[in-house]
Amino acid sequence: MQTERHRIDYALQRRATLEAMRRPDRVMMEADPCDADPRLISSALHHGTPAGRECPVCASDRMAVLRYVFGDQLGQYSGRIRQPAELEEMEHQFGEFTVRVVEVCPDCGWNFMIASYVLGDGRKRRAPRHKQTVEDIYG
Repeated sequence: MQTERHRIDYALQRRATLEAMRRPDRVMMEADPCDADPRLISSALHHGTPAGRECPVCASDRMAVLRYVFGDQLGQYSGRIRQPAELEEMEHQFGEFTVRVVEVCPDCGWNFMIASYVLGDGRKRRAPRHKQTVEDIYG
């Protein structure tokens, strides 16, 4: 991505979580990292891109990566999953939006946000007009 900035990599936090899971005394963790919501697992199966590595918990090769986009300039499209090719197009159409990268294992439920970064050309724009969707029509 040409306009990527403010990148935060959560590799150290991910490693600490995995080490805490593997401890024999396993001190109570704030949240179970293998508690993926069924909708998140479904999204990973249908919209995710293959991670290219095994799951760190169950060694499954079906781990997927999801890229969620958030931003005021995205309007009703904020909070949706986008593919890498779509992100490249979007970075020239919008001034600024955040991408959150999540890895998900559909077999054991492992899910972790591995990175976050900002894309966009930096120009302020208004959010696109609300386009009527199926949800608007049928509720």
